[in-house]
Amino acid sequence: MDMYIRVKRSKTTYFIKCKPSDKVLDIKEKLQELIDQPANDQRLVLPGTREVLEDSKTLAEQKVENDAVVALTLRKDDNEFEEVIIVRPNDFYQSRDGDGGNW
Repeated sequence: MDMYIRVKRSKTTYFIKCKPSDKVLDIKEKLQELIDQPANDQRLVLPGTREVLEDSKTLAEQKVENDAVVALTLRKDDNEFEEVIIVRPNDFYQSRDGDGGNW
């Protein structure tokens, strides 16, 4: 059965067609073609739990479901990965309301 996951990075979303039996490494290899970054320089994270997905496990084993949102971070020059920052619509509205709704 085919499924899709949404891989988010900054202001870009990649829709990746996959199967529950695909390993995370398979997803990273698909992304490598799109973003021109080696799979070993990518990290996929579930935003809700901040769980880092393991390359050797399948999407099903890590409970990644159809239409799931996954955050993509890349390795920086200092060999560390970028921080995952997910902004939700409620965060935006709360910050806007804090200044009286004036932009």
